[in-house]
Amino acid sequence: MMARLQRLFKHRWLDESDTRRALPKDVLERLARQVAASEQRHSGEIRIYVEAGLPLGYVWNDATPRQRAVTLFGKLGVWDTEHNNGVLIYLLLAERAIEIVADRGLSRRVSDAQWQEIVQRMSGAFREGRFEDGLRQAVDEVTMLLVLHFPLPDGTVNHNELPDEPVLG
Repeated sequence: MMARLQRLFKHRWLDESDTRRALPKDVLERLARQVAASEQRHSGEIRIYVEAGLPLGYVWNDATPRQRAVTLFGKLGVWDTEHNNGVLIYLLLAERAIEIVADRGLSRRVSDAQWQEIVQRMSGAFREGRFEDGLRQAVDEVTMLLVLHFPLPDGTVNHNELPDEPVLG
């Protein structure tokens, strides 16, 4: 019970102002432009979601950051792309957790170990407070995987199925 209360306190201690400090408006704009440019090179969709803490129900029920990321993957419609190749990059500040959730079209082609390597590199940047660098690097690496497995044929345009702007929760 004490551990649950400590976790609850940690998640309630941080709020949206913490996410805005980690990712100010100009950083969000640069990330949106990077995602938009990325999506001109492949048929996939990339979403970024950053939140300070889990909602109360998640904390109280001992839900993991992965469970939250999978829920957001669905809520944001990342699972519903034409080629089943959407990717969610999720960052939870309270637990310094990073999750990457890929739709089945891409997850069949990329091993869990490859996703974990991307997460590890992001973690290094985040530990140093370089959130923009970590997210930009992750978008670049996800882009390379999408270009490898879902390149756009010459003369084809990716019809942007999802917003490019990161979401702060």
